Amino acid sequence: MTPLPQYPLTDRLSISRVLVGLWQVADIEKDGDLIDPETGAGYLEDYVRDGFGTFDMADHYGTSELITGALLRRDTGTRPVVCTKWCPVPGAMTPQVVRAGVRERLDRLGTDRVDLLQFHWWSFEHPAWLDALHEMAKLRDEGLIGEIGVTNFDAAHLRLALSDGIPLVSNQVPFSLIDRRAAGPLAELCAASGVRLLGYGTLAGGFLSERWLGRAEPEDIGDWSKMKYKRFIDTAGGWDVFQSLLEVVAGIAKKHGVSIPNVATRWVLENPAVAGVIIGARLGEAQHSADNRRLFSFELDAEDHAALNDAFGRSRPLPGDCGDEYRKPPFLTASGDLSHHLDEMPRAMTVEEVPDRPGETRVLTGSEWEDIAGYCRARRIGDRILVSGTTATAGSDRVVAGGDAGAQTTFILDKIGAALSALGASTEDVIRTRVYLSDAEDVLAVSQAHGRVFGDVKPANTLLEVSRLIGDYRVEIEAEAIVR
Repeated sequence: MTPLPQYPLTDRLSISRVLVGLWQVADIEKDGDLIDPETGAGYLEDYVRDGFGTFDMADHYGTSELITGALLRRDTGTRPVVCTKWCPVPGAMTPQVVRAGVRERLDRLGTDRVDLLQFHWWSFEHPAWLDALHEMAKLRDEGLIGEIGVTNFDAAHLRLALSDGIPLVSNQVPFSLIDRRAAGPLAELCAASGVRLLGYGTLAGGFLSERWLGRAEPEDIGDWSKMKYKRFIDTAGGWDVFQSLLEVVAGIAKKHGVSIPNVATRWVLENPAVAGVIIGARLGEAQHSADNRRLFSFELDAEDHAALNDAFGRSRPLPGDCGDEYRKPPFLTASGDLSHHLDEMPRAMTVEEVPDRPGETRVLTGSEWEDIAGYCRARRIGDRILVSGTTATAGSDRVVAGGDAGAQTTFILDKIGAALSALGASTEDVIRTRVYLSDAEDVLAVSQAHGRVFGDVKPANTLLEVSRLIGDYRVEIEAEAIVR
């Protein structure tokens, strides 16, 4: 069958505009009954014959990589495109750790190169994510990785990665009629940078379908995907609001002679920032290739978009930016927290008692300058926490995102957040910040990055232009907090 339309992410990599997503392999296998790799490869080969030649998976999607590896060993005419993810536990990302993580993907897939390796990081307060991406860039140069993407990055951290020189081509994020966050700052950054989005969750775990039109709100949900997206529906306004949206989508589908999933997915696909959409596959249970091919048989017109926009106005936007559901409350995950992903969130900084000061604690980053200059990153005295002037420094001396003050501010506020977390506080406890700029032209970019973190908290703030900062730093920030 004719392959689906392709999207050239780079001159080295083109992907199908509809990717087959294998996250539900983990759900199928959650009780320990694993899919035989050869049997699973047979299911994938059916997709290839139907023109679906790009597959998306991850290190924690059950045996999805092993199943895809079995597919790669078959002669399917045209080699499928493989996109997988590496989602390590936050910690030191040494060259050895990164190479081992990539090597495991290659071994499980039985290949010498991953076409698109996407990186996920659970907490930006741990700065080693940049180390990992820089090392992945080296492995890309070696040929072990075709192209590098990220997953669940918000606009601020995608910008930070790009400003620090990471050659990213994609960002995989949730994007649907219910979750429209990606259409905001993230899409604007994509327009400026050339990075493209891969949208998942376009059908909200199957809720955006005829099956749920006019149905009562479910009480018991059996699979992880629906558990997650029911939280999205609740946060966006609840079941009645969702049903009103579904009725509008059903009307548009009837007008074009297509299905509700077609309309829901087409809306995401028509966003200029989107290179492809990821359609989940429950191997051995259901395959909707014929319906999904109809995505390219119609386009949404102005009347359709007006009706959808009216329906959007009756719902609440999901809070924050893409990926926040994995990094801050409310955790819009299947379990409502990160318990099925991580046992605990490792700290980026070391806490110690202050000698001869009972009850006082401080945090250290391990920088040699803390001993040379005799200071700590932050110190807690009773309920008060003082955070030292902080710059965008990775390791002991590397300047992060040297030409981008806004990106440096994002990195700095992550470090400040890590120091506060280590001492039992958060950015919500901050009562004062002081910002030092070397160039007044950076005021807006720095203020916007500051506002992204403190927009609701609104601490007292002082912003000064100074004659210069040491090295290539464009901004330095200190903070004070009171733990209530």
